[in-house]
Amino acid sequence: MNNSFKMVANRSIRLCGNLVKIFSYPFHFIFPNLRFTLPDYSKAKFTTHNRSAIPKVIWQTNYSNRCTLPVYVNYLFNRMMSLDYDYRYVSTEARETFMKEQAPVEVYRAYLKLNDGAAQADLWRAVNLYVNGGVYMDIDASLVWPLSQTLKEDHDALYIKFKKNNTEFTNFFLAATPNNHHYQCAIDTIVSNINRYRILKKKGVYNTTGPTVWNDVLEGEVVASLPRGYVCIQGAFTNEHFQYLDKPKGKWTHLHDDDLIKVAPSR
Repeated sequence: MNNSFKMVANRSIRLCGNLVKIFSYPFHFIFPNLRFTLPDYSKAKFTTHNRSAIPKVIWQTNYSNRCTLPVYVNYLFNRMMSLDYDYRYVSTEARETFMKEQAPVEVYRAYLKLNDGAAQADLWRAVNLYVNGGVYMDIDASLVWPLSQTLKEDHDALYIKFKKNNTEFTNFFLAATPNNHHYQCAIDTIVSNINRYRILKKKGVYNTTGPTVWNDVLEGEVVASLPRGYVCIQGAFTNEHFQYLDKPKGKWTHLHDDDLIKVAPSR
């Protein structure tokens, strides 16, 4: 598919998303306590002939599955773009249970040291895709093109790039088959960063568990990647206000670097 069509779709999605956000301000002013519920599981609506080595399941997590109108509209839009995929929402509690049962002990212990939900989600998504495979998307991420037409049969993973000239990898969208060795490297790097946090030169969520990890792991590696504008974008339908309406200043950007790792109690 010509990428020009995808860029038209990109801009159209952003326009529609802005209209949703504009409408949502008076909507939630009038209905301040009204929330919508993301399902724990939504089965694929049909099967397509588009084959993919990457399991056809979308994974998402958030501090709550009770969400505002823009977040819910974003979910509905993504489901429309992935009707041949299963959808699974994983709660904070379910994330910890998974890490306890499926992750190696040292990875689970590192997970428990994290004070921030986004940082925990960073480590969980890497472990989850390593174990189960599939597609991970941040709760504010919006697909630009149907997943079945983006992920190819020969893809064992797909990464997207962002920032100026699409030169850096990000982790708000990840897709992989189980047991991908780059994911094992990412997990090892995150655990090492957590355990050596006091001596790290670059601290904070972004550098410790986030995109910096993936850029370090994938540097010099030959992997399938696309610019985010052709695959998945952030903030089209929602923003920090609507995403954290029930958790003011809950975004990871408000956390001081020194507070990311739990301090062990003194003896």
